[in-house]
Amino acid sequence: MRVVVAHNRYREAQPSGENTIVDAEIAQLTAAGVEVLPFLRSSDEIPSMSKPAKALLPVSPIWAPKAQQDLGRLLDEHKPDVLHLHNPYPLLSPWVVRTAHRHGVPVVQTVHNYRQVCSSGLYFRDGVICQDCRGRALGVPAIVHRCYRGSRAQSALMATTLAVHRPTWRSVDRFVALTSAVADHLRDYGIPDERIVVKPNGIPDPGAPAPLGDGFLYMARLTPEKGLALLLEAWRRHPVGGLGQLRIAGDGELRPLVEAAAAERSDVTYLGQLDRAGVRAAIEASAVVLATSTWHDVLPTVILEALASGRPVLGTALGGIPYLVGADAPWEPAGTGPAEVASAPAGGSERPAMPEGIEAGDAGWVVPPEPALLAAALPVARAGAAALAASARARYESSFHPDVLTKRLIDIYADVARTRPALDR
Repeated sequence: MRVVVAHNRYREAQPSGENTIVDAEIAQLTAAGVEVLPFLRSSDEIPSMSKPAKALLPVSPIWAPKAQQDLGRLLDEHKPDVLHLHNPYPLLSPWVVRTAHRHGVPVVQTVHNYRQVCSSGLYFRDGVICQDCRGRALGVPAIVHRCYRGSRAQSALMATTLAVHRPTWRSVDRFVALTSAVADHLRDYGIPDERIVVKPNGIPDPGAPAPLGDGFLYMARLTPEKGLALLLEAWRRHPVGGLGQLRIAGDGELRPLVEAAAAERSDVTYLGQLDRAGVRAAIEASAVVLATSTWHDVLPTVILEALASGRPVLGTALGGIPYLVGADAPWEPAGTGPAEVASAPAGGSERPAMPEGIEAGDAGWVVPPEPALLAAALPVARAGAAALAASARARYESSFHPDVLTKRLIDIYADVARTRPALDR
């Protein structure tokens, strides 16, 4: 099997779980004997581009001619079985799908966000979930509200790109939906069931978990949709030291909020941006990992890190979070689209009764994104961490281990390559 993996890397200054997942997936496929041909671009390349290249940037999301030329040469030379696309913006463009098809190469795309419809990719605006562009031929609300990079001009470009490439996306041979909520998003967009496969991401096995530490770890981009303000409001409802230590790792626009909280309370520690060794140490020092997103977070990598290390997770009942922790039905605000269908408890085990509003899963707990409910769940999670630690690790091994998921991905490639006859190349 020979596979081109195409991905526009996000800027290293704003670390992305998607970059991490793509890197890990390439390593896992290679270890499994797949010949991987990386076709990668990085947004970090933009500042050093020549003036002519920068002049073409506004049209890159729509077409990206240099990327198409480079990809065409790669496909001609290596004649791969499949092209696997992750993020195409801004330097690859969805046009790579058309280029691959022109060369007789089928396309698989992993859907990491909602950018088939939403210019920001988040279904989130002004601090709340927003799906105003669903069902529209052109995402005018995104332009009005400057949803892409805070710019009306760039939002207009992205909305136009999404309109132009609606037929492109609908021609993709197989979509990899990370959760059933993403599969519902794709169906709503018009993709038939037979071209959607639900397969979550996985991460490398870090080895046998260390004994539980104490307290909580929040590790994410420090941006509004990741629920930092929600967490801090819930944390302040407890006396200083009452829940152990809250460690916060990451960087972003809300860093001053974290620094202020750490200055205000001795039980809040800001760790800054961590490298891989720092991430591992921070997880091992904690008993519970937090994922308090206030948007439909697709599949937060920090949860995979937690489960692999035998740490249960307390999260909000949005997006892929209930699926990851094995909780039941998630919370869904009225009028915001289809709900996530979470997986059932492993082995059908019964769960202990929880206070109202808190849902227990195989590997953690979820609550609606409300400060009072999150505040009530924090001591529940602290008290129950030891009981769920082994279950968290077991859930990783059965559902998110690379050995399980890499085989699944290779099967998807083989099926797509078999069912789409190659053109004469």
